[in-house]
Amino acid sequence: MSIDEQVSSYYNMLLKRNAGEPEFHQAVAEVLASLKIVLEKDPHYADYGLIQRLCEPERQLIFRVPWIDDNGVVQVNRGFRVQFNSALGPYKGGLRFHPSVNLGIIKFLGFEQIFKNSLTGLPIGGGKGGSDFDPKGKSELEIMRFCQSFMTELHKHIGEYKDVPAGDIGVGAREIGFLFGQYRRLAGQHESGVLTGKGLTWGGSLVRTEATGYGCVYLTEEMMKAHGASMSGAKVIVSGSGNVAIYAIEKAQELGATVVGFSDSSGWVSTPDGVDVELLKDVKDKRRERVTAYVEESTGATFHEDGSIWDLAADVALPCATQNELNGDHARALAANGVRFVAEGANMPSTPEAIEVFRENGIHFAPGKAANAGGVATSALEMQQNASRDSWSFEYTDQRLHKIMSKIFRTMSNTAKEYGREGDYVVGSNIAGFKKTADAMLAQGVI
Repeated sequence: MSIDEQVSSYYNMLLKRNAGEPEFHQAVAEVLASLKIVLEKDPHYADYGLIQRLCEPERQLIFRVPWIDDNGVVQVNRGFRVQFNSALGPYKGGLRFHPSVNLGIIKFLGFEQIFKNSLTGLPIGGGKGGSDFDPKGKSELEIMRFCQSFMTELHKHIGEYKDVPAGDIGVGAREIGFLFGQYRRLAGQHESGVLTGKGLTWGGSLVRTEATGYGCVYLTEEMMKAHGASMSGAKVIVSGSGNVAIYAIEKAQELGATVVGFSDSSGWVSTPDGVDVELLKDVKDKRRERVTAYVEESTGATFHEDGSIWDLAADVALPCATQNELNGDHARALAANGVRFVAEGANMPSTPEAIEVFRENGIHFAPGKAANAGGVATSALEMQQNASRDSWSFEYTDQRLHKIMSKIFRTMSNTAKEYGREGDYVVGSNIAGFKKTADAMLAQGVI
């Protein structure tokens, strides 16, 4: 049986075994397409059911989360934790609280996390979790009661040497605080390393809040340098206005770029003269309002419900909102409007069609498993500080993050070249992330 036939046979089996999980199917299909190149050159990676084991989570947890709202009514949500692969270290990956969350979404995120964590070069495996609970519109006490109920079940399955969750969409510093407090209560000890994204006064790390957005821009800057361009003077589009987007905007403008647009689920904002980052932080972080509030209080910004943020003319696009937000038509609009570089600040925000359009139009594209690895990298740095009972300065931690992101770019670039696909950063990141994990799995036997 040829390599193509082997991979196709396995993928068809995966579709049947994981029916109704399109995001997971999409993530696996992209990686398997790259692994065909590896298997042609290094066929031993097909031994001992390695590919099948890689695509099957080590453990999938689904649990009930009952909680009482402010009206005294019992609500029930569903909680998830997928512990995907621990060959390189304890499971590491965020918790997402959003009504769209289901098992397929968590599996796709956990699968991506394996390769992302591998690329950082740090000793962390891949996992992900969350719930279909929606924090929007809930009171502080409702969110606290939900988090306490969620952790009452989750605490049995995590630990600093086993599984270390962090935040994601819908899980910020407030939620991490409630989760950690309940874990500490149940465990009967202050186990700092069990969660990352903690407050600075109780085991958190400087730069963790900024890390995913900063890291995305650091890697984009490396990609631009490799192709004779610079962030200084560039026009940049950033989708989203959450934590990742805000700090991608901040860092891009610090490096001399002008961010000409950002968005949220209500619409998008044109900012031809750049973004007032402090106002955006106040609107989104402190007041938790829509981007329309930013437009009302800023100068030169306009709000749009129709059309797409991807219709703006720019040099760089950073999709930082959610999965599959950027499709083929959007990609063609970016190409027509002069975009030369795209880097994913979110997890899998570009559809397969969009990625193909980028290739056809010579747009340099960095996938999320590389470009948004800054968050988990800094989470691992937080784990290091917890283990040594130390606290690093902002400048030192930021330097560590910058070095990690630069190394990720070099690794995926060199790997793509090694396998005859120079400049294809999707192939480079997939293969580099795979080989480190696969070597560890082969060394540790069939488990």
